[in-house]
Amino acid sequence: MSPKKKSDSINFSDSFNELEKIVEKFEHGNVDVEEGLKDFEHALTLARGLKERLATVENKVTEIKKKFSDVVDDESEQSNMEL
Repeated sequence: MSPKKKSDSINFSDSFNELEKIVEKFEHGNVDVEEGLKDFEHALTLARGLKERLATVENKVTEIKKKFSDVVDDESEQSNMEL
């Protein structure tokens, strides 16, 4: 795995974990208004980045499936035959 892909993975994981922590903070309800506003904005920024990264991954998966459509189609047909 190239260093860029590894850092993308770490960034995604770190961003997701950070977003979860912000959500937990709000769920517990002990948030100052000013701090909460900053956290809310940061959470939306994280969510946007995560959404964009997932879209990129989804597009890459689609490209890969098209590239190997003969293999993917064969596997689908075999799965259907087994049912």
